[in-house]
Amino acid sequence: MKKLMVMITLSLFANAAFSQVVKPAEYVKEGEVIKAKLYHENGAVAQTGFYTLNNKLEGEWISYDVQGNKTAVAHYSNGVKVGTWYFYQGNEIKEVNYSNSKIAKVTSFKVTDAVVVSY
Repeated sequence: MKKLMVMITLSLFANAAFSQVVKPAEYVKEGEVIKAKLYHENGAVAQTGFYTLNNKLEGEWISYDVQGNKTAVAHYSNGVKVGTWYFYQGNEIKEVNYSNSKIAKVTSFKVTDAVVVSY
């Protein structure tokens, strides 16, 4: 019986230690769009952006890694990828131009000591 109680106690502690409360996504209607804020498991913001009332991505979307660093800036129009997107990885920035959800042009930049080098 004593072993059973020890096992149950250890099981409860292990369960409490490994369970995390994931912050739920936030959705707020603002006029003709819905503002969204999505979270990583650690509670840091993962993405911010907008949906149309028809549930299509709209406007600017920004993505972040688990440390809160910006990883991407994207643009949508009624669910279609449009305009210039930016992807950030270390000291590199990729600029991707979309036209009707298709990649039209990709440009890469390296940032070194406040000097931007395009290649």
